[in-house]
Amino acid sequence: MEQLALVAAVLFATAVLIPVSSRINLPWPVLVTLFGIVLAAIPQVPQVYIEPDLILPLVLPPLLYAAARKTSWRFWAANARPILLLAVALVMVTTAAVAYVASAVVPGITLAGAVALGALVSPPDPVAAVAIAGKLHLPRRLVSMLEGEGLFNDVAALVLYQVAIAAVVGGSITPGQAATRLLLAAVLALAVGFGFGWGITRLIAVLGSGDPRPQVLLSVLAPTATYVMAEELHGSGVLAVLVYTLYSVSRPMDAADAQGRLTTDVFWSMTETLVTGIAFGLVGLEFQTAFQAIGARWTSLVEETAAVVGVVVVVRLLYLLPSVLLARRFYRRLQAGALDDALSGRSASRRLRRQRDTDVPIGWRETVVVWWAGMRGVATVALALAIPTVTDTGGPFPARDRILFIAFSVVLVTLVLQGLTLPTVVKLLGVRAGTRDNEDTETALIERAAHAAAEALNRLQDEVDFTVEVWDRLNAFPTDLLVRLNAQLGTDSQHSEVAGRATGRGKFLLGLQQMLGAAREELLAARSERGVDPELVDQLVRRLDLYSLPALPASEGH
Repeated sequence: MEQLALVAAVLFATAVLIPVSSRINLPWPVLVTLFGIVLAAIPQVPQVYIEPDLILPLVLPPLLYAAARKTSWRFWAANARPILLLAVALVMVTTAAVAYVASAVVPGITLAGAVALGALVSPPDPVAAVAIAGKLHLPRRLVSMLEGEGLFNDVAALVLYQVAIAAVVGGSITPGQAATRLLLAAVLALAVGFGFGWGITRLIAVLGSGDPRPQVLLSVLAPTATYVMAEELHGSGVLAVLVYTLYSVSRPMDAADAQGRLTTDVFWSMTETLVTGIAFGLVGLEFQTAFQAIGARWTSLVEETAAVVGVVVVVRLLYLLPSVLLARRFYRRLQAGALDDALSGRSASRRLRRQRDTDVPIGWRETVVVWWAGMRGVATVALALAIPTVTDTGGPFPARDRILFIAFSVVLVTLVLQGLTLPTVVKLLGVRAGTRDNEDTETALIERAAHAAAEALNRLQDEVDFTVEVWDRLNAFPTDLLVRLNAQLGTDSQHSEVAGRATGRGKFLLGLQQMLGAAREELLAARSERGVDPELVDQLVRRLDLYSLPALPASEGH
């Protein structure tokens, strides 16, 4: 009952702190973490206990799914290079640097234990990256990099962590065995992710779109089932969930299923808020565990803790700066080569295609934002708590209490300090999404949707004998659509009132639904095109879905 009361307190704090964070312009997950720390510092508050093996399966799958369903394969492919450099290479570099420093400054730690510490503090948390960086109106490409890093980096970090823990508990593991485990984990994750994606999408198609409840229920169960299955097979659960989600959102959607989409969006918006609040509250509450493990000795760990925290923060910056310089030099070389080909009359199509496929590298301001957004969170806490207490020989895990304290300190500094100051850093550097570019992209998509609606009406004219009044009102719809999609739709039901006054109400509704369906199909098709922001498409489709609800027959409204 006490544990349930703690969860209820965290959820209540989440509900209060979300509007508060908007007023003071600070990320609400960080405020929930601070609330958890304050709660844990009260002697009368019992220590929270959740089985370590259950933290990742319960928290990560729904949050990974909620974040990844907003994007697409093609949008991530446009940022593949920086994402892989951040998600894999930087994790390994950070792990190596932390292991080197920890083995030198942490008493009693083994080399494998130092690698385990490096692995669990190296990946910026996907929950923190999505929940915090995505709220600061950063350029969409920058947010995609942070989201991609947060979602992919656990693959490398978890395998390195598992190999290091196995070496401490049961003996040494060769580099060849470690590489084999990493490759096997990736292959198994791909197989499980694609398998679940194929099976669930087929099942949803069989069930139909009449009732959205089965679809929502499956969307809740599938990510966790995918994660657990991949982990049971010794694959990467994080990568499996990511593959499953991207496969699912890449499948053709039923353009007419407005209620299904709206129900699913509302449900996952609430679920994401609920799980994020619990996750970050748990991070704060678990600091009590670290201090109880160390006791009064925590003051003697300040120097070694500061050394590891410094390595984690500084290595990220030292890695990013040369990477950006090299990327910009490569991009300029592509530009110069394309210009030389054009001046000499040679075919530049292949070089230009390579240039289009290479994104313009980020500048130094964006680099600083990416560096400072490298916050650790739920994954680091869960992995630290999952460290075994004893080895196979029956002895205690070397320096486990110190590893736990250092890991929690890394989370405290990066999540709270960087999380609270990130809005200020973004503001001082002037890193913001280009409003003009966003408006131009949105306008182009809206015009495509209106043109598709007009074409649908012209095709329907050959099949249905419209009265003059109905035809005139339907013919005005594409223009009306351009106006309505450029602003948030409220409860305006003008088109429903027009339908009620029209002499041919059934024909009017038929024409309206055909045009709305064509507009939605055009937008959903654009979602998978290169250079199109999937989240922007989802916003426009949601406006169309809200617009279409009053025009649905009464039997479809339930």
